[in-house]
Amino acid sequence: MNESNAWREQLLHGHWFRQLSPALQERLLAAARPRALAAGECLFQRGDAPCGLYAVLSGAIRIGAVSAEGKEALLTLVEPPHWFGEICLFDGQPRTHDAFAEGATRLLLVPQAALLALLEAEPAYWREFALLMSHKLRLAFVALEQQSLKGAAPRLAFRLLQMADGYGEVDGARRVLQLSQEQLALMLSLSRQTTNQILKALQQEGALRLSYGEIEILDVARLEALAGRG
Repeated sequence: MNESNAWREQLLHGHWFRQLSPALQERLLAAARPRALAAGECLFQRGDAPCGLYAVLSGAIRIGAVSAEGKEALLTLVEPPHWFGEICLFDGQPRTHDAFAEGATRLLLVPQAALLALLEAEPAYWREFALLMSHKLRLAFVALEQQSLKGAAPRLAFRLLQMADGYGEVDGARRVLQLSQEQLALMLSLSRQTTNQILKALQQEGALRLSYGEIEILDVARLEALAGRG
């Protein structure tokens, strides 16, 4: 299996890439370039010029920001086989957040110039990239609703279920999340102490198993009931 076919096999696990026409899949893979990042290495920072569209093949990318006072916001961890970076494709504006490798990470980059040339030649393909962006917009609206209407414990349960489901991008749910309590607290804008208390309570109920850098979901129904999804 050549490199391009290996990339395709990995990316076909994601709904967005899988629903693309074979012709568009081919064009993206033909233009793609591999990138490898070491743990903690910067991919891009807020204010950087747009460089293209990325897909995660292995590892994860931490998307967030740090205020002038040093306060950190963690929006999400982008894991395989998710694509990201499409906002700059539409508006040509600088990157809105920082992106760092969470552990050793392999990516594909489809450069901005190649994407714009493709879309100039095939304007109908704009719809496919709009679908990629609209899925994330829906997730952002859900997160805002959760932040406004739900307490800490329901929001935590809901986020764990979202991550287990791959934010709706993959088939089947996983049960072991590579996620620290600190990262989860940052995602939810909760204190580390509050997050730890909720997780410990759920572990005592048998809903979760906690270990270093991992959260294993044992009782999906309990989390769904807590999150208001049951």
